[in-house]
Amino acid sequence: MRYRHSTFAQAASAPVGKATFRVPTRGSRPTTAAAAPPVFDTAVEPALAAPVDRVPAESAGPVLAELQLDPELLTGPVEVTGITQVTHDVKTFELRAGWMNAVDFAPGQYVTMRIPELGLERCYSISSAPFGTNIFTITVKRVPGGEVSTHLHDIVRVGDKLHVDGPYGLFSTSFHQAERHLFLSAGSGITPIMSMVRSLLARQGGFGTDIVFVHSASSPLDIIFRAELEQLAEVAGVSVTILCSRDSEAETWAGRRGRIDASTLAEVVPDAADRETFVCGPGPYMEAVRPLLAEAGVASARMHEESFVFATSPADRLAKAGARAKAAGVGVGGGTGVSHLVEFAVSGRVVDCDETTTVLDSALDAGLSVPSSCSEGACGTCKSVLISGEVEMKHAGGIRPKEIAAGKFLPCCSTPLTDIVVDR
Repeated sequence: MRYRHSTFAQAASAPVGKATFRVPTRGSRPTTAAAAPPVFDTAVEPALAAPVDRVPAESAGPVLAELQLDPELLTGPVEVTGITQVTHDVKTFELRAGWMNAVDFAPGQYVTMRIPELGLERCYSISSAPFGTNIFTITVKRVPGGEVSTHLHDIVRVGDKLHVDGPYGLFSTSFHQAERHLFLSAGSGITPIMSMVRSLLARQGGFGTDIVFVHSASSPLDIIFRAELEQLAEVAGVSVTILCSRDSEAETWAGRRGRIDASTLAEVVPDAADRETFVCGPGPYMEAVRPLLAEAGVASARMHEESFVFATSPADRLAKAGARAKAAGVGVGGGTGVSHLVEFAVSGRVVDCDETTTVLDSALDAGLSVPSSCSEGACGTCKSVLISGEVEMKHAGGIRPKEIAAGKFLPCCSTPLTDIVVDR
């Protein structure tokens, strides 16, 4: 997933919604590196390539059993305590973090979910509101050909255990507080939006709420949380509009038809410019909504979006980094600027990295295999320990302050300021 604070043409070329941290050294340079098993790319882990069978709760695997669980962090094995069929291709999974008294997250945030038996990770928004318990939910749409979503839908049962890490993300009403909100979503993009709406209504007790919620679906059969949306439409201070592009076989849609456009937006939310706006949905939907909001006068600083970004292969990431470096007149891992040595303590490899190249790109360019997914500092997959040295990190919510204080960083969005040693 990717959070973008501003996406209008007049916005600065560099993302302004990314937090910048200078991560300092946390210890001295090690004299020897301890032996460790090889590190595999997240999406290709040979030991987990066997045919998939359902994993019961009592045999969640050594990866989960060996974890050192922190009662303040949502990182570890969660038990599936309930599964609800929401639509024909969407399910909600109720998850319990047994080692925590309460799961602390901001509405709209997400978790990175790891399926050990697949060797894959995916990010899923939390769809529930933070109610002070150790139970939360994710709502997952089956993606044709999607290994993780198919596994969750077809294999996972109540009582099974999954591994989550989070919460992550900056896409939240908690970080961008306002008195009046506009929520725009399409398809499964409704999940973080629903978390925020549920939270606003719960915390304000239904009083003083001013919400406009516009959701787009392919057909009536595809409306996620339909019953709840219909109930929300009856709440004072909440306006709900649902658009369907077509009828379903069982129902002729009686509401608004087609896709969201300027006239619909002007009619259902004439005061859009005065609202904090949150948008989430598939790529084409996001591309269509941005100019509509700009035309409606929504300031770039008040528009927040989250989109689904799939994992980038190391080859593709390097190709893109190479193209950027070429345009800037430098080379990946060996540019014309100041360079520093990056030592990977576990493998013993040392690579050269200039101050314009991320630690991850430098490692991949040297042939090292480092787990990564979003490549945007959002998912936390590449999280590593900085043993010594300093880096500048521009992340998008994929690491927590407590982890930064402990000397952890994200190689995918960090550039070296000095020679560094990384615990990999």
